[in-house]
Amino acid sequence: MSDDSGPGDTMRQRVGSRLDRFRLYVLLDIGRLKLAGALTVGMFLVFFVAGALSFPPFRTYMQNMGPSRYLFQAFVGALITGVTLVVSINQLVISQELGSLGSQRERMSGSVGFRGDVEDAFGSVSPPEPEAFLKALIDNTRQDAERLREAVSDHSNDEVVEKTRQVTDDIIDNAEVVSEELSGKSFGDYAVVKAALDYNYSYKVYQVRRLRVKFGDDFTDDQTKALRDLSDVLAFYGPAREHIKTLYFQWELVDLSRGMIYTSISALAVTGTLALYLSPNSVPDSTLGVDNLVWVVSAGAAIGTFPFMLLSTYILRLATIAKRTLAIGPFILRSSERSSDIEWD
Repeated sequence: MSDDSGPGDTMRQRVGSRLDRFRLYVLLDIGRLKLAGALTVGMFLVFFVAGALSFPPFRTYMQNMGPSRYLFQAFVGALITGVTLVVSINQLVISQELGSLGSQRERMSGSVGFRGDVEDAFGSVSPPEPEAFLKALIDNTRQDAERLREAVSDHSNDEVVEKTRQVTDDIIDNAEVVSEELSGKSFGDYAVVKAALDYNYSYKVYQVRRLRVKFGDDFTDDQTKALRDLSDVLAFYGPAREHIKTLYFQWELVDLSRGMIYTSISALAVTGTLALYLSPNSVPDSTLGVDNLVWVVSAGAAIGTFPFMLLSTYILRLATIAKRTLAIGPFILRSSERSSDIEWD
């Protein structure tokens, strides 16, 4: 395997074209409120341009047909119905926290047991914060990779030394980048999940397993132990990442439900007022050469769409993360994450 035959480590490196990178940036990196705001502004521009260019003039159309009344009445109904969606989201999150004493004890035992196994590998107590726990796991993979590289450096078989160096250098380089990304971050920020996704552990598990199968008989006992220690720590990363991803999903859904309530109330006040009181003669004159009625109706309609835009941006991020983390362990689903040279010659 050549140094450049494997997939990139970070998500950005594993994405091919600039268009795909921009799409990933929009789906994941931009703040959800900012993205929802940008989409709402886009909706305003669509409504505004259509109203400004309408023929006959929009005010005449309002006098003859009164379309805004039906539009804002529909918004009022949709926004009130949206409360049901918020309740459903909250039920989804709360259902994960409800359970009998036995099930809660089982959850606690599983969590403590996993930490105990990890601490046996660490040789110390693991950090309680999710981001610090991930960082500790990644730092330990780097340390174990360094120990393996050092243990094999004086091996008599040059091929064993070279292949081991390639694998361990890849792990060390990626671990250093992701560890730096996690420094100073707090759980709840997307930056923590982004860093977790930037650690391409699935391919690293495969690399280590392939190393053990091909050269296991050539390793000494100390070298085999170093390889096994590295494999064990990498195996801990998968379930740890999935658990923290689940916690992040619950965190985001809570934020989404609160944001939907806040924005729905504001949008309901605006669209309800316009449905009740807006008439063709409510806002005379024009601004910047465009009828003020077009400004008001376009702004009201855009505000009415904001809760939906907020919901869409959150779901897009969560769905994208879920798709990129469907598999656990040495399973690589996306073609961009696969190696172009799957076997050593």
